[in-house]
Amino acid sequence: MSSFKVSACVATHIGDRHDQQDRVAIVTSPRNPGALLAVVADGMGGRTGGRQAADQVISTAENLFRDMSDRDSTFRDLLLHLAAEAHTVIRLTAIASEKEPHSTLCALIIKKRYAIWAHAGDSRLYFFRNGQLVHRTEDHTYAQQLREEGRHEDAELASQRYKNILVSALGINKKPKVEIGEDHILTVGDVFLLASDGLWAYFDDSELADILTAMGPRDASEELIALARERAEGRGDNLSLAIVKLEPPASQDGA
Repeated sequence: MSSFKVSACVATHIGDRHDQQDRVAIVTSPRNPGALLAVVADGMGGRTGGRQAADQVISTAENLFRDMSDRDSTFRDLLLHLAAEAHTVIRLTAIASEKEPHSTLCALIIKKRYAIWAHAGDSRLYFFRNGQLVHRTEDHTYAQQLREEGRHEDAELASQRYKNILVSALGINKKPKVEIGEDHILTVGDVFLLASDGLWAYFDDSELADILTAMGPRDASEELIALARERAEGRGDNLSLAIVKLEPPASQDGA
């Protein structure tokens, strides 16, 4: 069985906006040793509404994960519970405040050789192995929905004119679509990127693979943010990311 150490970091930048509505966190659990949760939430719906929605996603994730023992429900159940609970609270906030706040969800749990992730909205999870893309989540946008229906010309128009219209997110006025993925054979060199659209919009898969494979999480996060800011040319959205990389274990003899 492969052994590795988990190296991770998070980063955010306000971009060229007046308010930061992205939230990101990496959480460990004293009741579930060896497990790690990474979460990115991109809030929308007015300045305070979007921020509060993203805050709710992160606080719900932290509370549920820290309270979960390894004898409780499965990680799949936890991710679905996280999505449902945050969605409900955001909806209640919307009713009370007469706003329409909502948030994306992109969450990853790793323990030993197992990874499971969940997403709703257009914050993405990328999974690379040996410099190659293994998996990338599909955006829950109107444009992507049209592509899946085979309406590619309409999709191209929608991606230009309605690129920010989400068909699933936490807090919308219907039950959100939450997709789950998993992998059971994690190994040294595997790397995950969770990112809001303010970051991933400026990169193709191969460039992300090259940067994440060549660099450790901290250096990679600094490089990605610097490139995104340069390419935004003063019109950049909030951006946030979490990187989780499985690296070789430290040498026993210090060599």
